[in-house]
Amino acid sequence: MNPDLLLAIGIVLAVLSIPSMLAAFADRRTPRVAALVAIIAGCMIVWAVREQPGGYTIEEIPEVFVRVVAEFI
Repeated sequence: MNPDLLLAIGIVLAVLSIPSMLAAFADRRTPRVAALVAIIAGCMIVWAVREQPGGYTIEEIPEVFVRVVAEFI
């Protein structure tokens, strides 16, 4: 799998898991699914950084999203 795609999906999943975790904590429930999604997102991000020669910098992340969207268009 393309490291750029892994990074983009991992970041999107990580961002989407945050509201789910907050909602679970607010309702005094255990955030099982949100925690699982956050773990999967973290693994995808780590996998992408390890597969990319030289890794990624913070400045490259917007460019990665543009490349991923450009691949689908």
